Amino acid sequence: MLEEIGCPYKTVVKEFGPDMKSPDYLALNPMGKVPTIKHGDTVVTETGAILCYLADAFPEAKLAPPVGQRGGYYRWLFFVAGCCDPAMSNKATGWNPPPELERRFGYGSYERTMDTVAKVVDGKRTIAADHFTAADLYMASFLYWGMMFDTIEKKPAFEAYVAPHMKRPAAIRADEKAKHLAAKSG
Repeated sequence: MLEEIGCPYKTVVKEFGPDMKSPDYLALNPMGKVPTIKHGDTVVTETGAILCYLADAFPEAKLAPPVGQRGGYYRWLFFVAGCCDPAMSNKATGWNPPPELERRFGYGSYERTMDTVAKVVDGKRTIAADHFTAADLYMASFLYWGMMFDTIEKKPAFEAYVAPHMKRPAAIRADEKAKHLAAKSG
């Protein structure tokens, strides 16, 4: 997202373990997890919130639809955070709610969640507007990551939706920076 908005930024790598649980970092993110951004005096945690904040803070990047047209945009941003992420995390640990418990979970089941995503991305390049938005960035990144680590099945609809987003200049720059940081940290 930072590459998409074109704002200069500094990346701080946090090591899993004590570094992410240090008092200084917990003061920024009490959950002791990443990502966290600090923009001026504003601290934002949670990926969906960060994406919304940055889209609003940098409107010239046009990563959010106009205010009166944000229904689908908010829907899919929050669907990734509220349904996709917990469904994938539970599946990755070998657990899926049994049918009699599905109503207790916002995502119902992993299968229902992924079927919903497949339907929304099938044959589409964007999901929330007539142009690329932060919702596409989040959904494409989520699907890409999940397919890369085999926690999400590589469905043709997913691969077709993700492919052009991973070829965006900002995605390529971000990937190059991530590889450089990984090589640097060993």
